[in-house]
Amino acid sequence: MQILVIGGGPAGMLAAGMAAQAGGTVCLAEKNEKTGMKLRITGKGRCNLTNACSHEDLLQNVVHNPQFLQSAFRGFSTEDVMRFMEAQGVPLKVERGNRVFPVSDRAEDVVKALRKWLDRSGVRVVKATAGRLIVRDGVLRGVQFGAKKVAADAVVLATGGMSYPQTGSTGDGYRMAAEVGHTIVTPRPSLVPLVCKERYNLAGLSLKNIGFSIQKDGKTIYTDFGEMLFTHDGVSGPVVLSASAHMQEEGKYRLSIDLKPALTEDMMDKRLLRDFEKYAKKDFVHALDDLLPKRLIETVVSKTGISPHKKAGSITRAERQAVSAVIKGFAMQVEGFRPIREAIVTAGGIETKEINPKTMESKLIRGLYFAGEIIDVDAYTGGFNLQIAFATGFAAGTAIGRRIRDEQQ
Repeated sequence: MQILVIGGGPAGMLAAGMAAQAGGTVCLAEKNEKTGMKLRITGKGRCNLTNACSHEDLLQNVVHNPQFLQSAFRGFSTEDVMRFMEAQGVPLKVERGNRVFPVSDRAEDVVKALRKWLDRSGVRVVKATAGRLIVRDGVLRGVQFGAKKVAADAVVLATGGMSYPQTGSTGDGYRMAAEVGHTIVTPRPSLVPLVCKERYNLAGLSLKNIGFSIQKDGKTIYTDFGEMLFTHDGVSGPVVLSASAHMQEEGKYRLSIDLKPALTEDMMDKRLLRDFEKYAKKDFVHALDDLLPKRLIETVVSKTGISPHKKAGSITRAERQAVSAVIKGFAMQVEGFRPIREAIVTAGGIETKEINPKTMESKLIRGLYFAGEIIDVDAYTGGFNLQIAFATGFAAGTAIGRRIRDEQQ
């Protein structure tokens, strides 16, 4: 049985290897010089390859169409991913938030191990750019590569989304699937920095242990706790990226940062009163040194509307409440997202209703399978998106493997 896998990312590599181990003649076509280009830069080059959480927690961290992934996650769980990688000679460690990394902190080690596994499994890897799918009578017959037609009994489309196009994710798969009748849910950025109206001189300032919330048209739609980062045109960091996944609909969005979530309003007032008494003879702008990061103080002071040169000892109760309101609700107006090419993942893609969730086979075209980011599923940061890639690739590869065994009997 001739199998073509289009795309050499984690989903494509898993699908190719599993199909080859079942006895298929497998060719993996990758447009880049090397496989796993995006994998090499995940987790800032450390490769957060899954999350050591329960099946239920895994589903809860999928933002769009989690139920579609029920079967795939049971077929190749987070534990299975970890066992698989360690069997390939990549020892792993679990860090904060159950994030799983190679002990070496090198994504390159994960890519090399997967490539060696492909070689041992008998997968032929070629550098080639697929042009279109060849379909006759509702059955996948092959793939067109430039002027060359390559026959195939099964094709796995694992071309990724549209984020980080320099790694090869340029949306080719969406076009190829649409040409044979598949519905494409409009691709959009997810896990992406936000652009804000305010331009504070805070780029590079990182905040830890903050409360974070997003309001849409006045209603709170997302809350979180953790780390964030100010950028030259807005905000980024873990809580911001996760929030962006919930901001896909039209509307006016506003973000609010609680700089001191451990303090209630009453506790905050007492703390401010104590600090202002301590620094009574100092200017207001110099009375917050014990409470806030130095780079943030001028911005907070300006947002209160109180003169920075007013003596701390003469700050009134009403003014104290204004300071507390800014610290507990540092607000910014969201204008939009950074471009999709800068997003960690792409939301949208192949409509899940048109895919068999157990096999990843198209319900429209026999012999056509999908795996990874090309499908309309996406999740939060923390290894969940790579888990989706591995699990859907495994599902497609093993489903093709069952077909091979059935035909051999």
